[in-house]
Amino acid sequence: MNIMNVDYSTKIPNNVDLASDRQVLKALEGWHPGYIDWWNDMGPEGFQQSLVYLRTAYSVDPRGWAKFDYVKMPDYRWGVLLAPQEDNRTIPFGEHYGEPAWQEVPGEYRAMLRRLIVIQGDTEPASVEQQRHLGKTAPSLYDMRNLFQVNVEEGRHLWAMVYLLQKYFGRDGREEADDLLRRRSGDADSPRMLGAFNEATPDWLSFFMFTYFTDRDGKMQLHSLAQSGFDPLSRTCRFMLTEEAHHMFVGETGISRIVQRTCEAMRDAGISDPTDIAKVRALGVIDLPTIQKKLNLHYTLSLDLFGSEVSTNAANAFNAGIKGRYHETQIEDDHRLTSATYPVLKLVDGVIKRVDEPALTALNMRLRDDYSQDCVKGLLRWNKVITTAGYDFQLALPHVAFHRAIGEFKGVHATPEGLLIDGATWARRKDDWLPSTDDGDFIASLMQPVSDPGAYAPWIAAPKVGIDNKPGDFEYVKIET
Repeated sequence: MNIMNVDYSTKIPNNVDLASDRQVLKALEGWHPGYIDWWNDMGPEGFQQSLVYLRTAYSVDPRGWAKFDYVKMPDYRWGVLLAPQEDNRTIPFGEHYGEPAWQEVPGEYRAMLRRLIVIQGDTEPASVEQQRHLGKTAPSLYDMRNLFQVNVEEGRHLWAMVYLLQKYFGRDGREEADDLLRRRSGDADSPRMLGAFNEATPDWLSFFMFTYFTDRDGKMQLHSLAQSGFDPLSRTCRFMLTEEAHHMFVGETGISRIVQRTCEAMRDAGISDPTDIAKVRALGVIDLPTIQKKLNLHYTLSLDLFGSEVSTNAANAFNAGIKGRYHETQIEDDHRLTSATYPVLKLVDGVIKRVDEPALTALNMRLRDDYSQDCVKGLLRWNKVITTAGYDFQLALPHVAFHRAIGEFKGVHATPEGLLIDGATWARRKDDWLPSTDDGDFIASLMQPVSDPGAYAPWIAAPKVGIDNKPGDFEYVKIET
């Protein structure tokens, strides 16, 4: 079959010839009703029967791979899509560097691979669960449609991981696939596996921060797994990255539009001091200091997703050829890291210092550094909006020692600038740096839905261009009445 194009002749769209793989097709068809039950229970609440202008993949050719049309979300054609197989691909790192990439799971790495796939798979439905109520307070039909596009694609990314589990891991894989539908974000008894995916997403500023910062962590993890010597995982992640780009676009442009609207409102009202929070909030927009607090929260929660800076698990996955570095094949070194070092920030005798660690065990630190550099790009664009409006205020990433629950700075109290402080000072000042209950209440008060085509809530600017080049008043979601 043509690996580029997607076969829609089975219940499960795919480009992996499921029609001739009856055992896996039967397993996936058996899993499908449970998935639909999960989607109806935990997907976007109140809009399951709305027609949404969504893109669906018909190919994995990056030059043209999706078509747009109205669809009810439970009828969305979720499927299994892998990037094309590269001829004669070899393992690009680790102890098996240069050997042919694996088409089947190597027995000695079975447990390690399964766990990585399960963790990645667990994040996908978690974010849908976190965002399920946001449709009710969408600031426009454009934003509502983007939310739902993110949601259905996170659902497809779950399918991508479930396919790998069902095809390559037998009974264990089937049990893990069922568990992915059993856990729930924030549930006391059966929570999602990673902390950031058990946090609430109570408002649209949180959603935009999540899609910018947390989905960007997903991008970094997918890039690392796309280097994998296990070729089906590599190909799966390569196509997931194509879809993931839109999710980060939603976050970056959403925050940019909030910043723009705030600056416009301040300028129109003659407010010269962007830190005069009461005056700015009286205009019905989100003040820049509160945007900074939300940024502080979501960036630090996302940093924790990288795990401990020094990690033998990361070293073992690299040595095994299972999980590489960001853009592994573009790095100029031996791709084995037998004697290389990498600087790691640590707390040494009460002082934050850089300490050279073996590069193999510092892989999480390196990936997190790559992530932080990638995050800066959006901040430059947001700050340009503020500067262009004539305001002396800059959004900034907080220090990596600030507000950490995992790694070298777990339990350490530090300011966003990286100054170490005692517990009493932290307790007194934390509401200056992280969103307080009052901040949350104010943002919640702005979350009034706007559902007229072409209209936008007064706290966010309209986008520069529409999705699929549609006009500004296009009806992206046809809400049932």
